[in-house]
Amino acid sequence: MSDLTRRDLFATGAALGVAALAGRAQAQPSPAAPPPLPAIPAPPAAGPDADGWHAGGTVIVPDGARARWREVGGVKVFHLIAEPITHEVVPGLTIQAWGYNGRTPGPVIEVTEGDRCRIYVTNKLPEPTTVHWHGVLVPFGQDGVAGLSQPAIAPGATWRYDFVFPTAGTFMYHPHADEMTQIALGMMGMIIVHPRGRVRRARDFALMLHQMYIPIGATRPDPLAMTEWNQLTFNGRSFPGTSPLVVARGEVVRFHFGNLGPMDHHPIHLHGHTMKVVETDGGPVPVSAQWPETTVLVPTGSVRVVELVASAPGDWPMHCHMTHHMMNQMGHHAANTVGADVGAANAKLGRAIRGAMIMGERGMADMAAMGMPVPADSIPMTGGPGPFGNIDMGGMFTILKVRDRVTGDGDPGWYAQPPGSAARLATDADLAADGIAKP
Repeated sequence: MSDLTRRDLFATGAALGVAALAGRAQAQPSPAAPPPLPAIPAPPAAGPDADGWHAGGTVIVPDGARARWREVGGVKVFHLIAEPITHEVVPGLTIQAWGYNGRTPGPVIEVTEGDRCRIYVTNKLPEPTTVHWHGVLVPFGQDGVAGLSQPAIAPGATWRYDFVFPTAGTFMYHPHADEMTQIALGMMGMIIVHPRGRVRRARDFALMLHQMYIPIGATRPDPLAMTEWNQLTFNGRSFPGTSPLVVARGEVVRFHFGNLGPMDHHPIHLHGHTMKVVETDGGPVPVSAQWPETTVLVPTGSVRVVELVASAPGDWPMHCHMTHHMMNQMGHHAANTVGADVGAANAKLGRAIRGAMIMGERGMADMAAMGMPVPADSIPMTGGPGPFGNIDMGGMFTILKVRDRVTGDGDPGWYAQPPGSAARLATDADLAADGIAKP
């Protein structure tokens, strides 16, 4: 029986016990604590390379990476390089961004509670920067706020941060110098600190949420945007460029969501399962304060860690439930043509501008499926291929693939639905048998 199922039964039993006590004078014994979950074997530890750098770990970072480290005198040493990068958001859209170690978000720093770390930060940006360890309780001089706890790191300089990660948890890192520009252009990363002596009982995924405004035909996000966002990402990628999240049926799965997007909260919705928030960047949530949800709000500047049991096989969508956050480079200033008769206007427009046409009078689905011409390096309304046709989603959308057995975390392909289990076209016999008038 899964951890969450035991908790549910424990909570139900406790509630019934309280009701029974109201009608009894004598106290009843407390239910026994649930037995611990079986451990999930950790992947084989990757040894250091020829220069002593390690890249192994247990956290899965879809479309991302873990930060490399080496041990020097009992201290874990990391090196972050803040620099301009070329980044593919999704095939067809490549942008000029800023990031760490050649990527956005930067690599996940994975350590253990109590580890002493030295983190070198080299600034290859055209302006000063710092790194703030968001949620980590560090000495004031290590806090990374330009002008307050330290001078800014000048272009070309390398600074050293040196501190102990005092508590287990999920945290983030980002600049605290010209945050509006640097975070908007992609400078952020996650930190996962494991409890010392832990037994691995869950498959962990690290997912950073972010939003950008990338004008159609442009290659650089606009850091001045405050209300207009047309590209939303998981770990810097948008659907259909997001890698699936592959788990085995019955596994406990933990998603570490971090939101360093400039302005918006994100209600992350998962199909086919319920989940509980078990941790924030402020610490663990007591079991008594957890409740099941299918949608979890991840506020701006916050971490939410959710846990679930992968109980249902299938290819289950996981996405932000703000509908415009599931689109690629959606424009918000077009005329509303839903229900309009644009035939005559289309004919005139086509004569004036070859190939131009007005769309959207029957909804937006055709716009994603027709393959209309667009400027180079742009993907307005682009979806992706699915097993039954076009999946007209984009942006902050990915897929949890639950299988009876998995080997590694590679894509197992589309789910094979058991015969008779899928929705289908209704027949005349179906309608007649259930008393439904044929339309």
